[in-house]
Amino acid sequence: MALPEISVEDFQNIDLRVGEVIAAERVEGTKALLALRVNLGEEERTLVAGLADYYEPQELVGKKIIVLANLKPANIRGIRSEGMLLAADDGKGTISILTVDRDIAPGSKIR
Repeated sequence: MALPEISVEDFQNIDLRVGEVIAAERVEGTKALLALRVNLGEEERTLVAGLADYYEPQELVGKKIIVLANLKPANIRGIRSEGMLLAADDGKGTISILTVDRDIAPGSKIR
């Protein structure tokens, strides 16, 4: 499904940053949700993601992921989720978290 094109100005309104997962755990009472604590350089945030079918929590700790940092916070199962991680979905049951290819500081901006 093709989405409408956006302008460079639209893209500049998206705050993508590198985040380092410092803790991860299953969300109690759910099968699919994980709560991740993420270091974004100058702050830490909690993200809730539907990744439990694809990743064990301990697999994610230490990974440098891509975070949409200016997404409006949402309460998910009583947990305040303060952003969204980016992942690829092939539509055939494979999910892969987007990561960086070299060591870079948490909080680094994606341009």
